[in-house]
Amino acid sequence: MKMLLLLSVLLVSPYTLLAQVGSARQHRIVMQLTSGDTLVHKNLMKQFKNMKEASPTLQLEVVCHGPGMDLLMSDRSTVQGKVKEFAAQGIVFTACENTIKERNLDRSKVVPEAGYVKAGIIHIVERQEDGWSYIKAGF
Repeated sequence: MKMLLLLSVLLVSPYTLLAQVGSARQHRIVMQLTSGDTLVHKNLMKQFKNMKEASPTLQLEVVCHGPGMDLLMSDRSTVQGKVKEFAAQGIVFTACENTIKERNLDRSKVVPEAGYVKAGIIHIVERQEDGWSYIKAGF
């Protein structure tokens, strides 16, 4: 009986340990958004919800540039309320200053929850160099 108990503990323990290690991971993800498509933006908000539920401590940054800046423009965004909600949960939204300049966007219309980087692509590369995972948002 003791041998059977010991054998079952030995067989179960590695799997229990793996489950504990897997759940303790700290994910750091940088997402690139270049699409101005409102369906992409709505889908992205659903993904954020699912990601936060699966990994509440995840670090997530969304870098918007090109047409993706529409997500952060108060006069264009169809998901501005969700951006505010997710920013309050720790998701970082970043606007590309090069895009603002090149597209002649009114900086005062960028949602207040957004931060800024000089060059979106360079910022994404720097995050990857720091060990962050990269995901391109969109269809």
